[in-house]
Amino acid sequence: MIARELFREEHELYRQTTRRFLEQEVVPHHDRWEDQGYVDREVWLKAGALGLLCPTMPEEFGGSGVDRLYSVVLMEEIARVNATGLGFGLHSDIVAPYLLHYGSAEQKQHYLPAMARGEIIGAIAMTEPSAGSDLQGIHTTAIDAGDHFVVNGSKTFITNGWHADLVITVVKTMPSAGAKGTSLLLIEQGMQGFEKGRRLKKVGMKAQDTAELFFDQVKVPKTQLLGALNQGFAYLMEELPWERLQIAISAVSSAQAAIDWTLAYTTQRKAFGKAVSEFQNTRFTLAALQTEVQVAQVFVDRCTSLLLTQQLDTATASMAKYWCSDLQCKVLDACVQLHGGYGYMWEYPVARAWADARVQRIYGGTNEIMKEVIARSMGLGAKAAS
Repeated sequence: MIARELFREEHELYRQTTRRFLEQEVVPHHDRWEDQGYVDREVWLKAGALGLLCPTMPEEFGGSGVDRLYSVVLMEEIARVNATGLGFGLHSDIVAPYLLHYGSAEQKQHYLPAMARGEIIGAIAMTEPSAGSDLQGIHTTAIDAGDHFVVNGSKTFITNGWHADLVITVVKTMPSAGAKGTSLLLIEQGMQGFEKGRRLKKVGMKAQDTAELFFDQVKVPKTQLLGALNQGFAYLMEELPWERLQIAISAVSSAQAAIDWTLAYTTQRKAFGKAVSEFQNTRFTLAALQTEVQVAQVFVDRCTSLLLTQQLDTATASMAKYWCSDLQCKVLDACVQLHGGYGYMWEYPVARAWADARVQRIYGGTNEIMKEVIARSMGLGAKAAS
C-alpha cells in the first residue's frame, strides 16, 4: 500500500480524537437513530464541544482556523464506521463556507459561532420535486416586496432538513433571467409560512434526517440575502469542486472499510472445510478491489492537494465524484457477495453500507451530469455553465 503524504502529526491527532468520539458517542447509538429516522440533537452539541464542527472557520467565528485536511479526516472517519446519519459534513463544509465566503459581517458573526457549537444546525435547499441536477430549473420564487422578499415554493431531499435551524435556500429572484436570476436566502426555522414536511423514508442513510420543506408566503428580510442579488448560481458553481470532492473522499473511505470488513469475515468464515479467503475467487476479487481503491485513493489525495492550493477545477472534481462513487458501489456489491447470505442481513455493516452507498451516484449532481461536465471541459457538446 502506498503511504499517504497528505497528513501531518496534528491531523493524525485529530483523527484519534474523531475516532474516539465516533466510537463512544455515535456507533453505540446509530442503530436506534436508524429506527427513529434522525440522530439525537445532543450529538451535535457534543461534537461542537470537541471542535468537530466547522473546524476550518476562522477563530473569530468560532472555528479553529485549520486547513481542510481536518475536514477530510472527519469525513474519512465517519465513512469508515458508516455513520451516515451524521450531517456534519454538509453543515461544516458546505453551509458554513457559503456563509464565510459570501455572508455579511453580521451574518457571519450571528450564525457561524453557534454552528461551530452545534447550537444552530445548517442545511442547504436546492433540489425541488421537479428540479434536481438541473438547478436552472428551480421554481421557488422570492418576490421583492420592499424591505423583504416573499418566498413561495418547496424543496425536497434536504439533508439536515428536519433538524435545520438555518436553511440556505436557492430561489428565483428574477425568474425571467434563468440562472442569472438566482439568489440565496438565509431562511430560519420559525419564520411564518416556513414549514418542514415529513422525514423521508429512504432505501439507505436511514438515520439521516432528510426532509421536505415548504414555503408559503414567507416574509424574508432583505438582510437575509446571502451575497449579492441574482448571483446565487455563480456562487453555487464556485463551491462545486469542494462539494463534489467530499463525496469522493467518503466513497473511497467507505470502500476501504468494506474491504477490511470482508477480509476479516472471509478469513473467519468456513466453507467446504476451509476459510472462504482461501478460495482463489475470494483472493482475486479482494486483490482487484484493493487495487482499484488504492488507485482511487491516490487520485483523491491528489485532488485534495489541488484543492488546498485552490487549483482544483470543476471537471476534475467531477471525475473524482463520478469515478469514486461508482467504485464504491462496485466494491460494496462485491463485498456483500463475498459475505454470502449474511451480507444481506442488516446487522452486518457491509449490508448497511451497501444500501447507504447507492445515493452517492445521485446526489451532488448525478454521475451522468458529471460525465457531461467532463465532456464539455474537453470541448465536446454545448458550452456548460457548470
